[in-house]
Amino acid sequence: MTAALAPAALDAADWQARRAAHAARVATWLDPHLARRRTGGRHPVEDFLFTYYSYRPAQLRRWHPGAGVLLRDADQAEFGRDYRADPAGVTLDTERVRGRRADSIGWIGQLLAATAGRPAHLGCFGMHEWAMVYRQTQEEVRHNAWPLRLSPDDTAAVVRERGVRCSHFDAFRFFTAPARPLNLLQPSRETQHALEQPGCLHANMDLYKWAYKLSPLVASELVADCFALARQIRTLDMRASPYDLAALGYPPVRVETAEGRAEYAAAQRGFAERAAVLRARLLTALDHAMSAAG
Repeated sequence: MTAALAPAALDAADWQARRAAHAARVATWLDPHLARRRTGGRHPVEDFLFTYYSYRPAQLRRWHPGAGVLLRDADQAEFGRDYRADPAGVTLDTERVRGRRADSIGWIGQLLAATAGRPAHLGCFGMHEWAMVYRQTQEEVRHNAWPLRLSPDDTAAVVRERGVRCSHFDAFRFFTAPARPLNLLQPSRETQHALEQPGCLHANMDLYKWAYKLSPLVASELVADCFALARQIRTLDMRASPYDLAALGYPPVRVETAEGRAEYAAAQRGFAERAAVLRARLLTALDHAMSAAG
């Protein structure tokens, strides 16, 4: 066992400034969502990360410095049970958090490392969203308040012509029953570590999920960085989907055409490159949390 690292120290002015900056940043995402929620409104792009993922707005707004950071002149009661008092202030009780969540931390770390070690595959062209509406009527589709760009028959024809190559279980599980046999793979939760690959939009969107599940071991700024990427990925995901969201300001990426597929693959490559940096940062933060606990 390695010796525990001495915590880095932040003066009160510094950590309070970081906390305020984080609150201001996430407010630009949270406030419009909460306003829609109060009036019963729904947005198929902007609200997705708050409805699909389990992290509540109040949790995203709350700031954590991450493992191994001493907050000078802080009040332990203000930060909660996962923090411990220090003669100079407050620091995260990393050993307590690790002890309570050892299994999930290990599972996430292994998934991140396995995904990072594979090449990116960019040939899916967003067909997972099409498979989610395959052979459904307008009334049956998930976002039925918004029209499909093609008829149900034409949508199904695109799925059959292009094929489906989805490696991500949490996308695959939303496929319609007739679409599942069309997928090249049959992913499951048990095969997630073996199949997840770094070109997948949903795997890269899920970096937000892994970041918040590792909180408070990782800094809230990193959680917010993962949220920002996931939000942009969701935009491409829905622009390339069968839905027509042009009225909301989302022109389609027509993956049923060669030009649209080229546009999609280029954007997917850019997201994969950005996600690789965030995945590495999460793995580094995990390593630091292990060292901070000793």
